[in-house]
Amino acid sequence: MSASPSTRMRRRSRIARGILIPLGVLILAGLVVLALSKLNLHSVGHTLASARPGWVAVALLLMGSSLVLRAVSWRETLSAAAPDFSVGLLAIIRATVIGVMVSALVPGRAGEPARALLVSKRMGSAKANFTLVLGTVFSQTLINIFALLILAVITFTNVSLFQGHESGLEAAIVVPVGIAFLVVVAPRLARRLERARSPKVRHAAERVSHQLVLARRGLSVFARPRHGMPAVAAQLAAWALQWLSCYAVLVALHFTPKATLATAAAVLLAVNVSAVLPATPSNVGVFQLACLLVLRAFGFATAPAIAYGVMLQAVEVVTALAMGIPSLLGEGLSWRDVSHMRQAEEEAEDDIVEALDEAESETEEPPAPAKAAGAQ
Repeated sequence: MSASPSTRMRRRSRIARGILIPLGVLILAGLVVLALSKLNLHSVGHTLASARPGWVAVALLLMGSSLVLRAVSWRETLSAAAPDFSVGLLAIIRATVIGVMVSALVPGRAGEPARALLVSKRMGSAKANFTLVLGTVFSQTLINIFALLILAVITFTNVSLFQGHESGLEAAIVVPVGIAFLVVVAPRLARRLERARSPKVRHAAERVSHQLVLARRGLSVFARPRHGMPAVAAQLAAWALQWLSCYAVLVALHFTPKATLATAAAVLLAVNVSAVLPATPSNVGVFQLACLLVLRAFGFATAPAIAYGVMLQAVEVVTALAMGIPSLLGEGLSWRDVSHMRQAEEEAEDDIVEALDEAESETEEPPAPAKAAGAQ
């Protein structure tokens, strides 16, 4: 059977991304080089060279601990969605840090489907469990929105950081909430199609409804306090450790007492809002620009602000690699296997899209013409 128009469009979109993303990276790299040429690189280098190693180590430790707590939160979410869930915490930690490492090295948040597929395989069948596990990943995103709101309150009470740029913060909050609404409502719409006369429409609707119900089960942690409370607590604690890691980098670069915990909260908020649509690996360039925006608002010069952005991102990437590479080896995987995970995730998306296309084409198909009456 030939691919549907929507599937062909999605494949063309992937090819276009494969061309446009490297092109965008090159353009951004050129802009970064141009910007650096106008900076006092000696001042940036001096700020980095004067960093206190002890505080950098503290920042790395805090960042790594935050990833472990995110894994603890995710395991509670998985246990709420699948009562017979039996995958150990060590495997969940490995999947979490592998996902973070992939997202740090590949643009487009590819790490989230990668970690979902790792856990799906651990549950017995990647194909049968992927949508359910991906739903639990999304539930963590909703908890993250709550954490961002807390950071926003701390930030806005100290500095008007997003004045004139409120649309970025709105997108970071509204888009995930809108997707959650669709995940909750869409199964009801699919069930209406299950009562269609056409067997093909019913079959397609059943496939879509099954996938959406699994995705909604991933959000069931919010309806089960036994798992929901530890999941939310662990995720918020992970954010708190990441916040302290941002502050530790400020201390390492001698930015205190001028820079405070409120400064670190504003940095953490800004870099996460800027990562809503990641354009480069680890959002390089955009990350530093977000740090520059924050620190300039707190009265810091451009060169120290850029140095801070470089150091903070180095802490994040080094943590991801230091924990992700051993986890990858522990799972017996290679980078090629991670690429195959991305392909499997895209194939799963294609299955849902094709089912929707099939239902749509059947409902729009005109009735067959009546057969001509035979000669008497």
